[in-house]
Amino acid sequence: MGVPEIRRLKQLEDENGKLERLAADLTLDRSMLQDVLKRKW
Repeated sequence: MGVPEIRRLKQLEDENGKLERLAADLTLDRSMLQDVLKRKW
């Protein structure tokens, strides 16, 4: 593996981490909204 491939791999790993955190945040938001709706109705 050359330097460009290693850099690209690192970029993809960083992007993957960001997307995983975003997905976790959205899941938490959805869960909180569902909880609020259950209490409201």
